[in-house]
Amino acid sequence: MKKRFVLDAWAVLALLQKEEPAASRVKGLLEEAEEGNVELFISIINLGEVIYRIGKVKGEKEAQETLDEIRRLSLTVVPATEEAVFTAARFKMGYAISYANAFAAATAQDLGAVLVTGDPEPEQLEDRIRIEKLERT
Repeated sequence: MKKRFVLDAWAVLALLQKEEPAASRVKGLLEEAEEGNVELFISIINLGEVIYRIGKVKGEKEAQETLDEIRRLSLTVVPATEEAVFTAARFKMGYAISYANAFAAATAQDLGAVLVTGDPEPEQLEDRIRIEKLERT
């Protein structure tokens, strides 16, 4: 079975903004996924957060172009199923994390994947999910 990774919005934004060393690690994971060596996922909620943040700063046209670019990557977008919603809700109830981060964690848990993030909030969940911490310099 291939190793699985879930990217959160922080990881994707670091890639898009070329914030090193995080951007290089995310790019490397995307290359590994393209080669078929790993499986890479993002929750639709976290993808929405990426697009919202791009749109807020650069406008709706740039946000749409970014979404089109992301959809061409070897990255599976995971829908927000009822099960994911309630798992995220339980994480949100028990931990001081954003709802979007709760979805990233729920997706990682559901897929048995490593959550790739540089956001400090999900670190609270290290007893529940595996986390790979990214850094920006």
